[in-house]
Amino acid sequence: MLSAIILVPLAGAIILGLAGRRMGERMIGLIACSTVAVSTVLSFYMFFGRLLPLPDDARQIHELLFTWINVGSFRADAALLLDPLSGLYILFVTFVGFWIHVFATGYMRGEEGYWRFFAYLNLFMFSMLVLVLADNFLLMFVGWEGVGLCSYLLIGYYFTKDFANDAAKKAFIVNRIGDFGFALGLMLLFWKSGSIFYFNDPRGIPSAFEWAMKPGGADPATFSAIFAGGLTTIALLLFVGAIGKSAQIPLFVWLPDAMAGPTPVSALIHAATMVTAGVYMVSRASSIYVNAPTAMLIVAVVGAATALVAATIGIAQWDIKKVLAYSTVSQLGYMFLACGVGAFTAGIFHVFTHAFFKALLFLGSGSVIIGMHHEQDMRRMGGLKKYMRITCATMIAGWLAISGVPLFSGFFSKDEILYKSFTSSALHAPWPMVLWIVGAMTALLTAVYMTRLMVLTFWGSERFKEASHSDDHHSDHAHGGDHHPAPKESPLSMTVPLIVLALGAVAAGYLGVPEGLSGGAISNHIEHLLEPAIAHPAETNHALAAEDHSTEFILTGVSVVIAFIGIIGGWLWFKRRPLWQPPRLLEGKYYVDEAYDAAIIQPIKTVSTRVLWKIIDVTIIDGAVNGAANLAARVGDAMRYLQSGLARSYVVVVVVGALLLIGYFVIR
Repeated sequence: MLSAIILVPLAGAIILGLAGRRMGERMIGLIACSTVAVSTVLSFYMFFGRLLPLPDDARQIHELLFTWINVGSFRADAALLLDPLSGLYILFVTFVGFWIHVFATGYMRGEEGYWRFFAYLNLFMFSMLVLVLADNFLLMFVGWEGVGLCSYLLIGYYFTKDFANDAAKKAFIVNRIGDFGFALGLMLLFWKSGSIFYFNDPRGIPSAFEWAMKPGGADPATFSAIFAGGLTTIALLLFVGAIGKSAQIPLFVWLPDAMAGPTPVSALIHAATMVTAGVYMVSRASSIYVNAPTAMLIVAVVGAATALVAATIGIAQWDIKKVLAYSTVSQLGYMFLACGVGAFTAGIFHVFTHAFFKALLFLGSGSVIIGMHHEQDMRRMGGLKKYMRITCATMIAGWLAISGVPLFSGFFSKDEILYKSFTSSALHAPWPMVLWIVGAMTALLTAVYMTRLMVLTFWGSERFKEASHSDDHHSDHAHGGDHHPAPKESPLSMTVPLIVLALGAVAAGYLGVPEGLSGGAISNHIEHLLEPAIAHPAETNHALAAEDHSTEFILTGVSVVIAFIGIIGGWLWFKRRPLWQPPRLLEGKYYVDEAYDAAIIQPIKTVSTRVLWKIIDVTIIDGAVNGAANLAARVGDAMRYLQSGLARSYVVVVVVGALLLIGYFVIR
């Protein structure tokens, strides 16, 4: 059944790719959604019916499809592994992915290439499920590259438009940079450990993680270890892949541009699939990272810096999808912060809750965009609560969840990350305190920019009416007044997924509610579930002693206060100044794209035009080819005088030649 989970969406992609052009939209939507529904049902059955009944320390189900590569000591199988980590992932990937498919049937109605869109979407699901269920790094890399390909196809769905093509190429190229590091790390891992498999299994294949966990095998916590060719190098190279896939500093520039694709694509990439693959990979390789403290510090610092920088940019964007894009970058930074301090379960928990509230927010923004006749600029919205009550109510759930309001899912997972950062002993002082401060500042900014998004969209004056009369050059996207009918609520195919995901945004966090004390340590359902699949640092006090629980309560109280300060402050500020002009530096996204253009793109263009084209191609290559031709032509021109056709000329030549020979022999 594990193979069926991944093969059913692939079958849907093949059917739609080959025959979808001749089908109607209803049949295309039925095939696309039903294949993902089958995978969802099978995932729930395998997780709850087959995996959970097993003892905690034996929760691994292997399925060998075939031996893929077996050369010398290198072996790679096409084999699947279901354990608590991959099991949790396939639950929300298939469930959230199914509702995104349902939403897309309404959102994409009437679009040219409807069949092509859903073929790509099914292929995306197949690739992500291969990535998650693979039982070795090489098969994971196949899924890893598969989601990269599908993101390129879906971001560039409107391939007749230059902006979509540019965004697709940007995503593809930036991810290849990260993937190069991943590939090098994978090669080095096999060279050092002799295996690319996660765990020992019934086939008797050795585990790469066993090598990583050997006593005394850890690299010293110094930057010189980066060049030691050991665990730290492997961990950092693998993390380079995660930086690209999960859009961390400095490779985060592709993700906001990915908004060029249809909104359901944005929801699928940002919420449940591609960008969370980096967190999955780092958590899966936790046995490597806990023995490479330098790498863990770098993961934590990069994650915290990304979270803060992206949050400051998100507060200055006017495109509703761009705000959510930078929000995703920021939340991913939170997840890597958790992994870097050794709290891998907290990072995965945030992946889980984030899948619900971020999918909800993106699909809600898609509902707004459709209701506003494809307008995405929040300066042209306002007052939509009256017209789109269901969309507004469901997005409120996502807003409160991502802001960390108690009783909503984001509160539990974000608070867990902040608490684990503050109390971690996996990193030396003062890093835990510094990382907690950065995380708290990010939480405050998150509440502010999400409040700004909601206020500008659903409350205040109906600015779309003003735009429809005053902005002639935007008449194609102006709404209300004489140009377009007033905004209206989306159809059931779009609102039902919003309601379901809103319920998830409220309830998903209760997996993290403490289930009791074990030996004086705080534990919860998700930590208990993931325990067999996740390694922990040798020195850790992630769980405080029972008598010190007051520290956790104090930190939780601080998190709650931060969330309410951000929401109330943002509400009061943006209700009074909805069109507040943010600092140019933030609105310009710190000019990172411009810096890349000046430092990398333009020099490459200069080298390619002046050196590769004008010197190497035109001067050297063309010069050599054309020079050889010219030389042959000139030699031919000179030699043709020897064949004049006049007998007396030939006699003269013979006589001259004879005289030269005679003279040569006489002199000699």
